[in-house]
Amino acid sequence: MIAFVRGRFVHKTPANVIVDVGGVGYDLQISLNTYSAISQQEEGQLFTHLHITENAHTMYGFADPSEKMLFLQLISVSGVGASTARMMLSGMKPEEIIRAIVQNSATELEKIKGIGKKTAQRLTLELKDKLAKLHDQQLMAGMEAVGRSIESDALDALVALGISKPMAETAIRKTLKGAGDTVPDLENLIKLSLKNL
Repeated sequence: MIAFVRGRFVHKTPANVIVDVGGVGYDLQISLNTYSAISQQEEGQLFTHLHITENAHTMYGFADPSEKMLFLQLISVSGVGASTARMMLSGMKPEEIIRAIVQNSATELEKIKGIGKKTAQRLTLELKDKLAKLHDQQLMAGMEAVGRSIESDALDALVALGISKPMAETAIRKTLKGAGDTVPDLENLIKLSLKNL
């Protein structure tokens, strides 16, 4: 199976891109999320998934492996086809979809065209546990982007207060998960982490 294609983007629209790979043009269906990532690029690499149905062989392209992974998770849910999954990735950012599923927020998913109440509930029910680990990783990655110093300073402070390092790390992770997109400042992170011990 083709895992990725790398080449020149000879034609781009918000829905598809043609990638010239050594003289062969691959027509990839993409999400708006991927289009945003590659819109300013002349060439690059896209991770791919070949979706085979009775009527067509369609190749989907993704700007990064985590978007591809999420797409595969979405289409594993009964009632969610490849076009619906692509619509979801065009309507919300991958991290927003993951957060909505992990936080059991079916109403957020219902805002996406083509997602009804039953499908939204099925998505949260079937994927919540599978995506929880990825959600934690994204939170920690978000912290690193802001600056690992806040997290490490909080960890040092909790350890200095006599809390074991594994317990302190778990409490900080729990606090960050509960905070959503807003990263608390150092003082609040320490206070909230103490409550989460």
